[in-house]
Amino acid sequence: MKTLDTDTLIAHHRLLLVGGKGGVGKTTLAATLALRAADAGRQVLLVSTDPAHSLADALDRPVGPRETRVAAGLTALEIDPEDEADAYLERVLTQMRPFVRQEQLRELTRQLQLSRQSPGAQEAALLERLARLLDESDTRFDLIVLDTAPTGHTLRLLSLPEIMAVWTDGLLRHNERASELGQVLQHLTPGRDLDSPLGKPEDHATAGMAARSRDLTATLRTRQQLFHRMRDRLLDASQSGFLFVLTPERLPILETHRALDSLTASGVPVAGLLINRVLPEGIESDFLKARQVRQQRHLDDIQTRMGHLPQRQVPLQEDDIQGIEDLRALGSLLRPPQAAS
Repeated sequence: MKTLDTDTLIAHHRLLLVGGKGGVGKTTLAATLALRAADAGRQVLLVSTDPAHSLADALDRPVGPRETRVAAGLTALEIDPEDEADAYLERVLTQMRPFVRQEQLRELTRQLQLSRQSPGAQEAALLERLARLLDESDTRFDLIVLDTAPTGHTLRLLSLPEIMAVWTDGLLRHNERASELGQVLQHLTPGRDLDSPLGKPEDHATAGMAARSRDLTATLRTRQQLFHRMRDRLLDASQSGFLFVLTPERLPILETHRALDSLTASGVPVAGLLINRVLPEGIESDFLKARQVRQQRHLDDIQTRMGHLPQRQVPLQEDDIQGIEDLRALGSLLRPPQAAS
């Protein structure tokens, strides 16, 4: 088994995604790693996309949709997927308003409101927010630690940069073909456009259509480049990595193994495993000894399924981890073995 060196991980990466099944302690460990990186002198942004909003509980201080300084070198931010979806659709409406006629605006608004409830709407909104956040944060932060939502949501989110890039490419090609057709029509029927080919020349100028086409293409091109940059960053093992948190129990192991297969197929680099809440040695209680035997079977199962990944065990703590000092104490347990000895 190769030991996961978390200090090297947080020292050399620009983006670290921490995920796993709900309830395994990923938010606590994401905050622990972010604080440890900040204590080592890096400027760190800790972002949570988990709707449970447990980041504020782990830090024991308010965290919301605005960047909040929670410790020296550490800034925290909670992104609410519901709020982000509303803001995303409003941005789309604002961007599209110049490209539609007034009588089309009501139908566009209705379609956007319907899409608010469609599958993937929150993930799409969240993806764009994260993509822009990564772009904007490059000059201000050395490391971004992303505390992701539970596994299924995260897998859908991580598949979106590729999907959105392809979708935007298709829109661009469609728009460019429409623009070419408009130029042909302009040559054949001067003074008319696709909006109203039978209208009077003074009603719809072809120059106006060309301008809208150029503006729409520029908007789509900007989004295309945004999603391509995020996709390239996610797939670059030199700057990004996904860290799985799990407990030595059957369901978290099965879910992690399935998620690992999905990420590997997508090309997302997996940095390793943090196995949380491992019972310590030297237990006297018969009840806990029996649990320890079962736990060892699960630990063996992790090795069988995912033993090729670097991993680190995190011992079960006597009490809940809450606040900066508790997180710092937990972080000391993640020191490299030679440094801890």
